[in-house]
Amino acid sequence: MEDFDAYVAAAWPRLLRSAWVLTGDWHQAEDLVQTVLARAYGRWPRLRDGAPDAYLRTMLATTYLTWWRRKSRNEIPTDPLPDGPERPGRDAQGRVEIQEGMRRALAALPRQQRAVLMLRFHADLTEADTARALNISVGTVKSYTARALATLRDDTSLRGLLVEEAQR
Repeated sequence: MEDFDAYVAAAWPRLLRSAWVLTGDWHQAEDLVQTVLARAYGRWPRLRDGAPDAYLRTMLATTYLTWWRRKSRNEIPTDPLPDGPERPGRDAQGRVEIQEGMRRALAALPRQQRAVLMLRFHADLTEADTARALNISVGTVKSYTARALATLRDDTSLRGLLVEEAQR
């Protein structure tokens, strides 16, 4: 299925960004995308004629929400690696700080709220489409969205990073 291979090559960065929004970790995001693409491979003849990006982003969200078993209790966290001799420039460092701040803020949200935000704002689905994708009501989508955005607005560390960036 050459068209599937071509689609994956073109869509990988988009799907990986969506998965990162959910997981906050590039390695887990890659695992999530690979799992979803493996499941989608058998359905590809039906998917390619529709909107495969929307379908796969929905699969990312639902797979992520059922992935509670993925975090093994056998994993042992290690200390962060020391910084190398090269330091990124001020602009690059500012972007990295904002990305890390956003990752921490998103990671603090409940999983359902994170999934709703990814589908609503990253995948650009409507409230009704998001509700259908997650099998919840439109009212629940609205309340999850409102709570998540309020939490992000109230995050003082994230707000501080954005103010610093605006002043640069």
